[in-house]
Formats: sequence, C-alpha cells, structure tokens
Amino acid sequence: MTLSSVVRFERLTGLLAEWYPVWSVEPFQCLQPPWASFRPQIIGDLRSDAAALARWLPIQQLKELIDLPRIAAVAAPPPERLGHRVGGRKWRQILAFAPRVHLASGQSVVEWCAGKGHLARTLAHSHGTPVTGLESDARLCREGQVLAEHQGVSLHLREQDVLAPDVLRWLHPAIHVVALHACGDLHLRLLDLATQTGCAISLAPCCYHRTVHERYQPLSQTGRELAVRHALVLTRQDLALAVQETVTAPFHTQRQRRRAKAWRLGFDLLQRELRGVDAYLPVPRLRYGDLPAEYQGFCRWAAAEKRLALPAGIDWRTGERAGWARLEEVERLEQVRHLFRRPLEVWLALDRARLLDEAGMRVDLGSFCDRAVTPRNLLLRASRE
Repeated sequence: MTLSSVVRFERLTGLLAEWYPVWSVEPFQCLQPPWASFRPQIIGDLRSDAAALARWLPIQQLKELIDLPRIAAVAAPPPERLGHRVGGRKWRQILAFAPRVHLASGQSVVEWCAGKGHLARTLAHSHGTPVTGLESDARLCREGQVLAEHQGVSLHLREQDVLAPDVLRWLHPAIHVVALHACGDLHLRLLDLATQTGCAISLAPCCYHRTVHERYQPLSQTGRELAVRHALVLTRQDLALAVQETVTAPFHTQRQRRRAKAWRLGFDLLQRELRGVDAYLPVPRLRYGDLPAEYQGFCRWAAAEKRLALPAGIDWRTGERAGWARLEEVERLEQVRHLFRRPLEVWLALDRARLLDEAGMRVDLGSFCDRAVTPRNLLLRASRE
C-alpha cells in the first residue's frame, strides 16, 4: 500500500469523524435533524441554493479522496454465450470483473460464495483451467453444475459453508480466490483466511453492514489507530450508508419507490400524533407490488402491523399531502448525508486493503467498472510478493 493511500485513509478518517453528527443521522427517521441547530446555514442552502453547499461542506476534499484508479483488464472479455441464463445486470458485472482477475503461473481458482457459479464458469473458460466454487446452498450447486456441463467448462461446485472451520481445506498459497459482491461477514472471513494462508484474492466487497457485530472494529492496525485518534466510532447502522446508492431504476419503479416513501412518512406523522410520542416507529417492508391502492389502505395496514387503533374521521387527503411534503424535505436533507456515502465505502475498502498490506501482501485497490453497471464497483486484489 503506497504512502498516498495511507494519507488518503487518514484524511478520510478525519473528515468522517468531523462530520459524523451530520451524515450519521437518517432524515427519514426524524422531523428535524439534530445538526440543524448548529449548522443552520446548510438547511438554508438546501432550501434555496443547493449549489452553494460547498461553502459549508468539504465537497472538494471528499471528491479528491474518493478518486481511485480504474484497475486495468488483463484478459479479453468473455464470450457472450457464457451469459446464457445469467441476469443482464449480473452478466455486465461479470464482463467487467472477470478480465481483471490476474492468475499467476500455477494458481488454481476458487470462487467464494459462488451461487450457481456464473463467475466461476466464466473464469474456467477464459483461463482454460478447472475452477472450484464454494456455495452453501445445495440446490444452487446442482443447478450450476448442470449449466457448467452444458457449456463444457471445468467447474466443480462444492457445498461448503465458508464460515465453517473446514473451509480452510480449500485454501493455500497456490489458490486464487475470487468473490464478486460477497457480503459482510462472508468477505471478512475471506480476508482473515487470506492473511493466514497466503492465498491470492480478487474481491469486490458488498453489504458491509451484514455482520454480527453492533460496532465496527477496524480490521487493520492502522485503521484502529486512526479511529482512536479521531474518535471515530461506527455502528452497524452507519455502515449501511455505504451501500445505499443504487443504479437508476425504470421510471415506474422510481415512481413506486417515491410513493411508498411518501406514504411511510405520512403514516409516521400520523403515528406520532396517535401515540403522543415524537419518535420514529419502524414499519415492515412491503414489496412495491403489494402496496395497497390508496394511502388510506397503507395506513390501515401499517397501523394493524403496529397494533395501533385508528380513530374515525381521519383526513386522509391532508395526511397524504403532508407525507409528500415531508418526502421533499427528506430528499433535500439526504443530499448532505449522501455526500459521505462513497467516502465511507472507500474508507472501509482502505481498511481492508491496509489489513492485507500489513500482512505482507501486494495490494491493488480501485474500480473495475462504471457505477452505472454497479455502485459496488470497488475491486481489491492482493497476493504475496
């Protein structure tokens, strides 16, 4: 890891810690963010001139610190025929990821959390080498094995819980482990074993918040020292911000998403009044296709879920309008919070990279595709010198 990467890590730590009271608050859950009282100028600009936010927020500094290089491809893209029965978005990600997996002479490949082995099949074809896929779901193993045999590639899917102790039997210094969007503790396990066994890895991490730990403990010694120095303490809920960016959805999906948010916010105002408690009350998620046809129906469903009695005579039309008005306010406030989304993600990736560097591995960190293909586009490559 170069000095510039360490400096990047330190500066990001300082900015995330300094602005933590601003970016850690979820506007969806509070009528007025606590920081509004000591940062009123930000609220004012959000409502009048969002372009002026750079006067108060470290926008340029953050932009420079998250500017990571694009990792170059080392192989040609795989043929399109291998994408048969692979979802379009997933296949575009594989097309970008697979050519950036660099195998040293004599290395064998293992895919971590392989699913049906779509990436593993692609690598087996591209490199002309047998690939082993580790997957805990026996059904996915069976279905993936059928696809591999149909395409004539040498893939062996094995039923294996990667969190179990016996996963070590698959790892040694001559193994290169690949993982495209391994979530939370699943990729943390891989990182830990890579430092123990010396296997090479090509990892695109994902879902940092999917962990058993309530508080984030930096993985690297450098990260722990920086967190103490800057008094940066992250909760599991904080980590969820790192993966909240999504690719642009179809118009009808965007419309359904905003309507669901507006209705939830309208119900939130209603439940505060009914309970006499000025606090957010979480309501279970509904698939957009299962939303009731009207706002009133949604509120009745939500009230039943939370065992709240609804009085007669509720002005549903006014309540729905209030929900839409609050959604506009929430979306303005989220502009501030989401300025720190990518910086937090890069900070977490730097902590992972630094862990591997401290274990004596050669490390590359950058992006493997445009964020339009997937916002989770960071690639971490590491191998022994």
